Amino acid sequence: MKVIGLTGGIATGKSTVERILENLGAKVIDADKVVHKLLSDENVKNEIRQYFPDAFDNEGNIDRKKLAGIVFNDYEKKRVLENILHPKVNQEIEKWIEINKKGNLGVILFVSVPLMIETGSYKKYDKVVLVYAPRELQIKRLTENKGYSYEEALARINAQMDIEEKRKYADYIIENTGTIQELEEKVKQLYEILLKDG
Repeated sequence: MKVIGLTGGIATGKSTVERILENLGAKVIDADKVVHKLLSDENVKNEIRQYFPDAFDNEGNIDRKKLAGIVFNDYEKKRVLENILHPKVNQEIEKWIEINKKGNLGVILFVSVPLMIETGSYKKYDKVVLVYAPRELQIKRLTENKGYSYEEALARINAQMDIEEKRKYADYIIENTGTIQELEEKVKQLYEILLKDG
């Protein structure tokens, strides 16, 4: 059974590709969703509270926007948060792979991680698929669809490895520059290649 790494940059359409893959019968785990779940775990909250007491709302829950605001422009704080979360996320992913390897012959497992290349975890997977959109299109999507200013969009894109650099690490690239129908077709073709590939 194949375990494929799926990655991309912000606003390249990775979540849409995940949905298409699931509709085709693949199993997908998304690291962002794992983080979301972890942030509501009491033990994780207590650990984060020690370093980021200002990231909590009045009900004692983590305000993700506040937390992102705190770590976004501070490399040291970002590292502290990553050191808390990354090992736990990896553990959850490993567990998920083990569970899904049993009795799922012929199904491809996709592990979707935005920072897979940056952290080096892409080396663990059989193949790496990159969802790609050029920088100008990333900016356009963030400003038009997500309501970011040009500066905010740029800051978020610059916080990740350059998308052109990421291309060098990918075994397959899904170019997401057209319509949703075109994207569905590309994902379907790739999925068939991966199935045939044994």
